[in-house]
Amino acid sequence: MIAIDRKDNLVAVTVLGDFAVADFKEFERVVAGEVPADEPVNLLFDLREMQRFTVDMVLEEIKFSREHQGKFVRIALLSDSPLVAFSAWLEQAFVAADLRVFRDESDARAWLAGVAA
Repeated sequence: MIAIDRKDNLVAVTVLGDFAVADFKEFERVVAGEVPADEPVNLLFDLREMQRFTVDMVLEEIKFSREHQGKFVRIALLSDSPLVAFSAWLEQAFVAADLRVFRDESDARAWLAGVAA
């Protein structure tokens, strides 16, 4: 399950429990429907409450990332998991955005806002 909040140039996504392809497609619909194509945005993914993710979700995320290369300026991932940090490192091959992993939400939000964290 995911919760999505969009305010100004920030899309914030919180993942609760399992992260499945249906959840990611919901995120895609919000980005496609609410964010103008010519408006670059920052993205905050809070994965601290994520239990697990599905392989089909990962494949969908890679496809989405490749199709939206210039859409996101900065992507912040909130997590304590070493697996998420490793996945973020791999993900950098598929995105043009600056991508970082944070443990602290206020640090992530400050970085997304352009304030040195």
